[in-house]
Amino acid sequence: MSRPRPPPLVTGISPNEGAAWTKVTIRGENLGTGAADLVGLSICGHNCLLTAEWMSASKIVCRVGPAKDDKGEIIVTTKSGGNGTSTVSFKLLKPDRIGILEQSAVWVDEINYYDMRPDRNKGISLLSLRPSNPLGIDIDKGKVPQKDMEQTFPGLSGDFTSENFSATWYLIENHSGTGFDQLRLAANNLKKQATKKNLGSLPYVKGGLSTFFEAQDALAAIHQKLESDGTEKVEGSMTQRLENVLNRASDTADTLFQEVLGRKDKADSTRNALNVLQRFKFLFNLPLNIERNIQKGDYDVVINDYEKAKSLFGNTEVPVFKKVYAEVETRIGALRSLLLEKLLETPSTLHDQKRYIRYLSDLHAPGDPAWQCIYAQHKWILQLLQNCRDEFITGQRVGFGAMGALDLDGDTRPSALRMSHTASLKRGGSLRTPRPSTWRFETPQQVQFVEKLSDVVIGQLPNFWKLWISYVNGSLFSETGEKSGQVERSKKNARQRQNDFKKMIEELTHRLVKLVRGALLPATLPQGELGLYGGWENKTELTGLWVTQVIHTVRGCHDALATLEIPNDLLQVIQDLLLDLRVHCLLVSLQHTTEDVKKLAEKEDWVVDNEGITSLPAQFEQCMIQMLQSLKEPMETKPGEINVLQLELAQDRAAELCVVIMKAFINCLGQLSMKTDSDNSHVSADLASPNTFSSAHEDFSPTPEQRLLIILSNCQFLERHTFINLAEHFEKHGITGTEKITRVSEEAVRDLDQTLFDAYIQRKSDPIVGSLEPGIYAGYFDWMDCQPPTGVRNYLKEALVSIITVHAEVFTISKELVPRILSKIVDSVAEEMSRLMHCVPSFSKNGALQARLELCALRDAVAAYLTADSNANFLQALEPLPQLHSGADKKSQEELLNTFKSSMQLQLTCFQPSSVQPIKR
Repeated sequence: MSRPRPPPLVTGISPNEGAAWTKVTIRGENLGTGAADLVGLSICGHNCLLTAEWMSASKIVCRVGPAKDDKGEIIVTTKSGGNGTSTVSFKLLKPDRIGILEQSAVWVDEINYYDMRPDRNKGISLLSLRPSNPLGIDIDKGKVPQKDMEQTFPGLSGDFTSENFSATWYLIENHSGTGFDQLRLAANNLKKQATKKNLGSLPYVKGGLSTFFEAQDALAAIHQKLESDGTEKVEGSMTQRLENVLNRASDTADTLFQEVLGRKDKADSTRNALNVLQRFKFLFNLPLNIERNIQKGDYDVVINDYEKAKSLFGNTEVPVFKKVYAEVETRIGALRSLLLEKLLETPSTLHDQKRYIRYLSDLHAPGDPAWQCIYAQHKWILQLLQNCRDEFITGQRVGFGAMGALDLDGDTRPSALRMSHTASLKRGGSLRTPRPSTWRFETPQQVQFVEKLSDVVIGQLPNFWKLWISYVNGSLFSETGEKSGQVERSKKNARQRQNDFKKMIEELTHRLVKLVRGALLPATLPQGELGLYGGWENKTELTGLWVTQVIHTVRGCHDALATLEIPNDLLQVIQDLLLDLRVHCLLVSLQHTTEDVKKLAEKEDWVVDNEGITSLPAQFEQCMIQMLQSLKEPMETKPGEINVLQLELAQDRAAELCVVIMKAFINCLGQLSMKTDSDNSHVSADLASPNTFSSAHEDFSPTPEQRLLIILSNCQFLERHTFINLAEHFEKHGITGTEKITRVSEEAVRDLDQTLFDAYIQRKSDPIVGSLEPGIYAGYFDWMDCQPPTGVRNYLKEALVSIITVHAEVFTISKELVPRILSKIVDSVAEEMSRLMHCVPSFSKNGALQARLELCALRDAVAAYLTADSNANFLQALEPLPQLHSGADKKSQEELLNTFKSSMQLQLTCFQPSSVQPIKR
């Protein structure tokens, strides 16, 4: 279903005043789709449809009828638009009849004045005098729709004044219900009218025959009299007298009317001049009006007046009109230059650009203003992008006066805030959020730079693209431009310049990408372009979080341009930049995490939990998880993007860096274990002392042995929990090669664990083992010459106390380490005892009993931590001793052993399995 057309609008009439039957030209909009669509036209209340001649949808020519109103509107009515309106009016001049001696200030255009009496209207168009009822009978309008009549009689008309008049149409339309008798009467009327027309003026001649005869008789008498007087001028003759009478009459007339006729001639000249000025005051005032309207910015009025003057006086041959019209053309030429200058000014809004292009097209400006504007905008946006780089490199505001006018300066919001208005590109509300005063100083320069670039692109490129689209579809031109063929020429030019515009977009996107690469990825630029786009060497390298912010900004910029339906091939360079930024973000995040992990040693507080673990492994795991979470957004694959973690190079490099991070933390633990007492500013505490726990506080600093135990406990926790958890997080976030990362990490932590374990055992077992031999032979003890055994000697009790001390130290740190460490120390002690027993040449009976008592006491005391090796060593130690055959010896041995266990029951309790948990510090 077609949309209804707007109602007609009359915007001009030329001339705008005159007498009845003055020919006028009406201009406006939507004045009909054709002559058949025009159904009504009134000027000052008078119906002028009969004299109307439809020229186009913006022009109608007609004659003004003798209306009753002196001034009124011009109303056009069409079938498609209905009743119209008018913004102008017409003034009807009515002539005054004057006497020959009366002065008159009103000029009557006699050429256009017609006598309305019958048979004296030769100068009037027949259309204005046609009879309303040519058949002379009553009209009976039928009910046949006009559309059906047009379909039945194509190309014909029921209007009897039309060249395509159809009598059948007229009869069906006006006399469909008329009877046969009435139609016969109508035929007789038509015959009478035809007969009357054929007779012409003959009846008038017959009616005035007597007058003709009298005039003929008078002329004949005058003729005879003149013949009798002769042909010569004789004094007193009739001819002479007649001449004298005529001369006197002429002189008298001259005397009477000379002054009057002189005044009349002057009045006629004045009236003619005033009439010309009045009728053509539009032209004479036009140069001044153009100047005034230009100053006020009413360019539409200027263009409308110019079109009107051009249509009326563009081809005039009147010198004065030519002179005035030349001045008009001079002013219009200056206006064209002014509008072109305003069009090429930057910055400017899309609305203003379209407006100036339409003005220039209506003024028939030379060249292609629309393309000139597109070219100027392209150069300006390129300059804005380059100025952003200069501003941040030099630290000065270079060329940003224009940007300030567009509110680009200072708006370096994170893209998350700016891109929530992608319709803004396309949108209107303010989305600014308050920032702290230190925001600009906290945000790295490169991030601010990318945000500034994004602001420029998002703020300017959409309008630049929309201007091109309007240029392509021809919507930049007004209705006048459409009629003059400018739209078709514009579309043709646009088709020819498509490649040029594509190169413009490519240059803009490449400039944006190169500037971003110069700031963040200078290694990806050719060496020759670093001077133009680089220069950021003195700036701080961005962390992964800031690179993520940059990726977010660039993605927002890409999405904003994609919504404009810019072809993907023109935006591919931005996609390539995003891919490189995402890979860079991944690697930088891993590298910076390595540095952060190395600094974790400074955060070690040596406070252990019930499992003997400090906060360091948890801090390491949290650091890794935060790093992986920070990579979630840059690693996320948006539509049209490539999965970074599927790139083989990125996979291998990420896996290598993850291994480096793991080893860095393991090295961190190794460094902590090797820390000397001089590195600690705090006083060491004895964890075996019960007073330790009541006085423990945040300033606690462990001994080197305690530090080794804490690190050993952390190493076990890493292998059993942390590495497994991190492997799950790696897989969850798409990091490949987790098996290799875990395997290499476990190997490294096991190596450190073994090293620390050996170091601790060496520190603890060597003093105990070293004290055995001196203790055995204290007081010049001799296995061959000794008293019967009365109990376990003190050296063994001291060794057990030393082992108990180690047990207390380890148990306080980590209960899980106790079996491993105590077993190794017991193994060393058993091995030493075996060596010492084998070094004795021979034992006396008492010596053998004493040795067996001490070996059994030691073995039974540490039975909970015996291993296959330690059992074997104890058996080897008993081998040199003679077997007990006497029941008394066995009984004595057993009693002494029980006595020993009873005396050291409290000390030996620690070697028994217990549910007691280490006290949490």
